[in-house]
Amino acid sequence: MKLNVRAFALTCGLGWGVTILIVTVWIMLLDGATHEPTFIGTIYRGYNISIPGALIGMVWGLFDGLVGGAIFAWFYNMLAGKLRTSPA
Repeated sequence: MKLNVRAFALTCGLGWGVTILIVTVWIMLLDGATHEPTFIGTIYRGYNISIPGALIGMVWGLFDGLVGGAIFAWFYNMLAGKLRTSPA
């Protein structure tokens, strides 16, 4: 079975972007908005625990998920083609 690279990349991108947004809002609801640097903020430029930071993180997560999902699907399809066994 082969993966559709575009569909898988879009799914990963949307999933990771929305996850970053939801987790950031969740942290803001529990602890309040802070502009302190975070670990994710060192990776995603401009990200912090705030509404604008959550939107910036969502965009970075969308891009990161698109690239990571596309690479994963391409690599999976490449290996699935080479490891396919012929029916007996």
